[in-house]
Amino acid sequence: MIVRFIHIPLQASTPQSSKHTTKTHFKPLQNHPLITSKNGVLTATGPPPPPLLTTDSGLLFREKILYLKALKVNPTKALQKNPDFRSTSLRSLKSVENCLSSMGIRRPEFGRIFDMYPQLLTCDPYADLYPVFDFLLNDVGLHFFNIRKSILRCPRLLICSVEDQLRPTLWFLRKLGFVGPNRITAQTTMLLVSSVKGTLMPKLDYLMGLGFEYDDVVNMVLRSPGLLTFSIENNFKPKVDYFLNEMKGDLGDLKRFPQYFSYSLEGKIMRRHRLLVDHGLSVPLWEMLMVSDGEFTARLIEARLRLGDKML
Repeated sequence: MIVRFIHIPLQASTPQSSKHTTKTHFKPLQNHPLITSKNGVLTATGPPPPPLLTTDSGLLFREKILYLKALKVNPTKALQKNPDFRSTSLRSLKSVENCLSSMGIRRPEFGRIFDMYPQLLTCDPYADLYPVFDFLLNDVGLHFFNIRKSILRCPRLLICSVEDQLRPTLWFLRKLGFVGPNRITAQTTMLLVSSVKGTLMPKLDYLMGLGFEYDDVVNMVLRSPGLLTFSIENNFKPKVDYFLNEMKGDLGDLKRFPQYFSYSLEGKIMRRHRLLVDHGLSVPLWEMLMVSDGEFTARLIEARLRLGDKML
């Protein structure tokens, strides 16, 4: 704060009487401990006044709404799915942000995480978040720089109980064979959020029900961990049906190439299979699916030309 004075009186006197004179002295402002003078300008040098704190609930709530918008979070959705947001302080909200930032997650990435799981906005970082990070670092064995990648691939990790969900599933997966070169990584930590009895075991049972041996199924999921994330009704059943009935495939092909289940049935499997049938061609399952569209078309033309030369 700068205060300018045109004139600063140093002395003042009262009218003299015939008998005596009375003088009044003013203490110069330059000698005040919180004020300095430079070139005739008086400048306050003390600490700034404390910020004004409001107790207006409407203003406080508006601050929280603006905070969510700055994070690219939908306030309406957040309020609907997490009513506790209304009573949570802005300071508490920012403590969650600080926790995630400390683990390498960037501010522009918060919007997607909080939109998916608004309950995180009002969680206790020390009771809910740091135990998950500690588990990923020490139990799973992820490097710190892979924590961010793991969370972005599967934000649901942040709302899972370590003792009730994450640790029991890790034990099951390690017993299944996810150790050593097949250990859980940032790409496969999403498996940890799956229920052992409700999700993982039914998928293993379904694959064995097709006629695969247990060891074959284990080898398949270790080679293609995504198998444990696919829906039985929406993925396995329609693709197995098309493979066996339309493609007249052999289960041995699926054992050798379990990645078959990761491709779109309508978008790739059916379309490419029909092109091969129309051209009178047959190729291994992996060759039909692994190549790009451009390379598949080129191979199709080349095979068709070779077939034409043989007929001549």
